[in-house]
Amino acid sequence: MHEVAVLAMHGVVPFDLGIPCEVFGRLQAPDGEAAYRVRVCGEARNVRAGHFGIQAPYGLDRLARADTVVIPGVEDPAAPTPAPVLAAIRAAWSGGARIATICTGAFVLASTGLLDGRRATTHWLGAEAFARRFPKVTLDPQVLFVDEGRIVTSAGASAGLDMCLHLVRRDHGQAIAAHAARLAVAPLDREGGQAQFIRHEPPGSSSSLAPLLGWMLENANRPLDVDTLAARACVSARTLARRFRQQTGTTPVQWLLTARVRRAQELLETTATPIEQVALASGFESPVTFRARFHRIVGLSPAAYRRRFNATARRGLAIA
Repeated sequence: MHEVAVLAMHGVVPFDLGIPCEVFGRLQAPDGEAAYRVRVCGEARNVRAGHFGIQAPYGLDRLARADTVVIPGVEDPAAPTPAPVLAAIRAAWSGGARIATICTGAFVLASTGLLDGRRATTHWLGAEAFARRFPKVTLDPQVLFVDEGRIVTSAGASAGLDMCLHLVRRDHGQAIAAHAARLAVAPLDREGGQAQFIRHEPPGSSSSLAPLLGWMLENANRPLDVDTLAARACVSARTLARRFRQQTGTTPVQWLLTARVRRAQELLETTATPIEQVALASGFESPVTFRARFHRIVGLSPAAYRRRFNATARRGLAIA
C-alpha cells in the first residue's frame, strides 16, 4: 500500500498538516481497501503546533519508508531547519520517495538542496524571502502548485488541497480524485498553473460565474466559443474574460478545455468507448486535437491513460 508520511515539525501550521491527513487518509480504492496509509511523523514525540500540541505516533525514521512525504508549512520559515529533519528528508529522497510541500514547507525542502535547479512555488507572502534565501531555485510565486515529477510544491492554504487532489489523480485517476474532492467538499477544476490571486464573489452575487460554470460542465460536449458563453452570461466577451480571470484565475477557453479533458478521463477510466468517440463525447471536434490537448494537460496519451487507470481494460474485458 502507498504510504504517505506527513512531517510534523515544531511550529507546524495545523491547517496544512490536516490537509494531507484528510485527503489521503479517508480515500478508498475501488476494491474497498484504503488507497493510502497515512503516518504523521514528528520532529519530537510532542510537537508544538500553534494553539495546541500534537502527539506524533511516528518519528523521523519513518520518512525513509514512505512512498510520499508531505511537508506542511511552518509558522516561522526563517528559522533554521534542524539537522535531523534535513537528514530524514534526504534519506526519504534517496529511498525513492515523492516529496510534496504545502505553503512554507517549501522553505524546509529547499534547505535540503533538493530544490536547487528546479521550479517551485510557495505562499505569495513568503516569495520574496524565499527568492533571496534560495537563489538556485526557480521560484514561481503566482501559481497554485508546481509538479516537477518526484517533487511537487504548492502555495498556501487551499492550494495544498489542490495539490493533494492532483497527486491522487496521478496515482489513481480522475474518478477517484473526483471522489476525494467530493469528500473534501472541494472543486476539482483548479490546475496548478492557475493564479494564487483569485477573487471569489459572494454567493448570490450578480457577477458570480457559478451558474455559467455549471452550465458549461453540463454542455461541455457542445461546440462552445467565447461569444456563446458571453451571451449566456449576458455580458460582453471582454467582461466575461475579466470575470473569469478574477474568479478562476484562467480564461474561459482554458477552463472549458480542462473540463473536457476531465470528462474524457472519466470515460477512459470507466468505459471501453473507442478513443475517437471519447473525443467527440467530451466536446473535441478532432481526435488529433483531443490527443494533443489531453497529453498536454494530463501528461499521458489517452491510450496510455486508459491502460493505467482502467482496470477492466487492463484485463482485456468488455466494460458495460
